[in-house]
Amino acid sequence: MGKVSKATKKFQSKHLKHTLDHRKREKEYKKKIQARRGNKSEKEKKDAALTKEEQIAKKSSKEEVFKDMPMDKFFDNEIEVPQQKKSKRKQPEKRAEQDYSSSSEDEEGMVESMAQISEKDPEFYKYLQENDKELLDFGGSNPLDGVEEDEAEEEGDEELEEEIAEKAIENSDPKQSPKSKTELTTKMVKNWKEKLHNSPNFKTIRNVVSAFKMAINMNKDEHAEDYKYSIADEKAFQELLFVALRDLPRAIQSMIPYKTNNGSRSLPSGTNVSKMSSIVKSHASSLVICLSEIFNTETAALVLQSVNQLLPYLTSYRRILKEIIKFVVEIWSTTREVETQIAAFAFLINASNEYKKSLLELVLKTTYSTFIKNCRRTDMRTMPLINFQKNSASELFSIDEALGYQIGFEYVRQLAIHLRNTITATTKNNSKHNPADAYKIVYNWQFCHSLDLWSRVLSFTCNLEREKGHESQMRDLIYPLVQVTLGVIRLIPTAQFFPLRFYLIRSLIRLSQNTGVYIPIFPLLLEILNSNAFTKAPKKKESLEAFDFDHNIKCNKAYLGTRTYQEGLAEQFVELLGEYFVLYCKSVSFPELTTPVVIALRRYIKTSKNARYNKQLSNIVEKLNQNSGFIEEKRSKIDFSPSNKAEVARFLSDIPWDKTPLGAYVVIQREVRDEKARLIRESLEEEDEDKKEQRKNLEESVEDGDSDQDSEMSDE
Repeated sequence: MGKVSKATKKFQSKHLKHTLDHRKREKEYKKKIQARRGNKSEKEKKDAALTKEEQIAKKSSKEEVFKDMPMDKFFDNEIEVPQQKKSKRKQPEKRAEQDYSSSSEDEEGMVESMAQISEKDPEFYKYLQENDKELLDFGGSNPLDGVEEDEAEEEGDEELEEEIAEKAIENSDPKQSPKSKTELTTKMVKNWKEKLHNSPNFKTIRNVVSAFKMAINMNKDEHAEDYKYSIADEKAFQELLFVALRDLPRAIQSMIPYKTNNGSRSLPSGTNVSKMSSIVKSHASSLVICLSEIFNTETAALVLQSVNQLLPYLTSYRRILKEIIKFVVEIWSTTREVETQIAAFAFLINASNEYKKSLLELVLKTTYSTFIKNCRRTDMRTMPLINFQKNSASELFSIDEALGYQIGFEYVRQLAIHLRNTITATTKNNSKHNPADAYKIVYNWQFCHSLDLWSRVLSFTCNLEREKGHESQMRDLIYPLVQVTLGVIRLIPTAQFFPLRFYLIRSLIRLSQNTGVYIPIFPLLLEILNSNAFTKAPKKKESLEAFDFDHNIKCNKAYLGTRTYQEGLAEQFVELLGEYFVLYCKSVSFPELTTPVVIALRRYIKTSKNARYNKQLSNIVEKLNQNSGFIEEKRSKIDFSPSNKAEVARFLSDIPWDKTPLGAYVVIQREVRDEKARLIRESLEEEDEDKKEQRKNLEESVEDGDSDQDSEMSDE
């Protein structure tokens, strides 16, 4: 590079620094404009809009003013210049205008100097072309240029946002004030029904959901004035219930169809899916209220079917699922209608099988805790429903054996802890517990029903071993359950709690029958035979009904020591003795199993002076001996040893158990017992019908009295 000319030196010393600083300020200003775009406050947007209107008014002010008044009159008046409020947004613009006006003269000189450079110093001009071409193209520029375009773009964005907000308000279904309520009519509801069938859309679905929520909550004062719709027509109300419970789920499925994979329904992904799920979530709150207020089987079936159809849309809402399961289980455990109970159980079993990971554990724990809470009252009327709940709960726990074992282990352990605490409290003088009342923690219907429930659960799961082809994991709970049950039976071995002992012995017999596990039950029965209840002479004067051993776990003091109670104990003893040994009536070892029993019963008969009891016991001893002779005759023809377990298991497998001498005797005893139970049940049903009739007559008489009083008042 050659010698630098004087003009170049003059430009560098006077103008170069100022030019570079001005360009830097201009770039910073443009960055600020870009940063503020889309981030203006509402006040700044209004100021920008006002500035635009003023600019438009400024362009057309001359023409409009002279149209309104003559020119001479215009100049006669004083002109008031409007003063605008200062805003922070205008400060950068004013500074830019000041910078621009102060440097305008220098910029003109720079243009001339740049034109002379090409002539006086071509080498430096070439250098600028290669390194800073923008400096050669320098011209005066106003930093405020393009502000109007930015403001116009922001105004357009603001208008678009307002339009979107208005559409969102129209599509939404918020609770409105009472002034804007819409009266629902049958015609309107039928119109919704037709749209749901032919062309379902989000707006119609929202309207139905909102109207249904209003109909469900209209009797609640706190919600009466909060909804968009109101209803006074009974026909419209009934039609709305059917539309919301039956037609709405079909419309939702047609808009957002679910996929079925391995028997489980799932939803696709997408914006419409989340949108529909939020609507179904709002609708679920109304369904929960319906579940809590079910009053007949038809309504229960309709609501449960509707909830089942919408389950795929609710699987992501854990809290709502808990509420739904809670009320369905409540229906299952509290209703006295078998059909309603079956409908609730069908929902639980289907939902648990379909959604094992998300629902099964919740269903099992809720089922068990609700059952225990509601089985406190047990009598002849409630026992059939309680037994149904036990059997259905057993099927629920068999869905997943691993999960069933975990939950079963936890609850059986709780029962064992309660028993241990009770034994500790009764044997030691603990200040925290009253030893006299400690047994009540265990000796109650809830504890006994819990033990019986787990007996049925283990029996059911072990019966499925042949179908599944492997040993059930639930078998590990048999030993702890049996130990807890035996501990409860022997906690208080007095005659007052013999009914509880009989109840739990039946539970153990069922467990032994279905699992194939031998449980020594005869010693528990022999303790009853040797107790004071049999050996002590009964009271002479008494007039009591037969004691109900099937629906009581504690004997009243009025029955203790009476002949009625002794007769009942003898019947229960013989019955359970036959039910227990009939489990082994085809066993190859039956003679050896019953030999100690026959010896003990014969000794008691020799010492007893009660001819009636002796006759009953002699009868059961005779059947045991006959069955032993039957087995000895059959096994005299076999050629395998007791060590051959496979052949031992197949022994008499082709002969039904009721064809053995002891089996035929037990069948007759069951028939007699079932006939007695049937007669008692029919008498209870007649009593219930009589009570209903009396209640109906009483209500009619009250209504007639009210009508007569009203007529007298009208005559007056």
